[in-house]
Amino acid sequence: MATNKNALIRYKVLDKCFRNPGKKYFIDDLIEECEKVLMDIDPDSNGISRRQIFDDISFMESKEGWSIELKKLRDGKKVYYRYEDMSFSINNMPLNEVEINQLKASINILSHFKGMPQFEWMEEMQIRLESIFNFENKPNAIVGFEQNQYLKGIDHFTELFQAIQYKKVLSIQYKSYKQTNSFLFNVHPYYLKQYNSRWFLFGYNEEYNNISNLALDRIISIKTIEKKYQENTTINFETYFDDVIGVTVSNHATVNKIQLEISHSLWPYIESKPIHGSQKIISKNSDNVIIELLLQINYELVSTIFAYGEGIKVLQPESLKKEIIAKAEALIKNYL
Repeated sequence: MATNKNALIRYKVLDKCFRNPGKKYFIDDLIEECEKVLMDIDPDSNGISRRQIFDDISFMESKEGWSIELKKLRDGKKVYYRYEDMSFSINNMPLNEVEINQLKASINILSHFKGMPQFEWMEEMQIRLESIFNFENKPNAIVGFEQNQYLKGIDHFTELFQAIQYKKVLSIQYKSYKQTNSFLFNVHPYYLKQYNSRWFLFGYNEEYNNISNLALDRIISIKTIEKKYQENTTINFETYFDDVIGVTVSNHATVNKIQLEISHSLWPYIESKPIHGSQKIISKNSDNVIIELLLQINYELVSTIFAYGEGIKVLQPESLKKEIIAKAEALIKNYL
């Protein structure tokens, strides 16, 4: 049985009724008590059925619940319910089996963060929880996360994370892969984002007077400086990346209608894993599918198209088509 929010509320109400020696709670009384509490939370509630309460009682009696011992006492033709031990309460019980399994699953997922800075506490927490709840063995991994524990620059993550959290201005020494010399930037950090197994910092760059995107693996050093932090009042990072693939966003680039011809053999993959959320079908036949995307043209888009090789053909815009052709010709030259 799923232990959702309303179910947990009902269990607590039933628990309170079962340990009340001053009143006899018949099934209709139990329904009424549960409905009172739930109506306060959700006035549009449709009420609770007798079957639901019986199912709740069965769950509480099961080992997956709290293995409660319940007396079902007759008063004439009706039955009322009380705990065998009136001092008992599910609030005083350890986690039930369902909750333990949920906790095990959560620990299993959270353990994937153990190798990452700022989450060093995870390993200690996992050991403590396993000890407290006497987990017999660690579950086999059933979820795989894409992460690179050996990525250069990941050791900067904690300092950047805390600088964002505590609104600190940073002096960052940075060396782009396109440049031979490093540069110092004063950055007001706002946001950390992962893309393609790499981490990127977004923040206001005093040098360029705009939002800069800095790859953590290109950062040489970081130093906190005493300067007034400039708050982020213009960008909502929840929607900032809506018009791009990846992390390269231009404040000046327009959103283009991009039409791609997808081969018949590649289409099932693109259909199940869209290139972008704006993807829609323009036409479809036995040979290919033409789709449209609404995107800024950036490095990541070009790389994505190139990665699909002969399975994708750019139809428009012309500027993107020419860029793909130029890269394809340069690639061919490498093999001549």
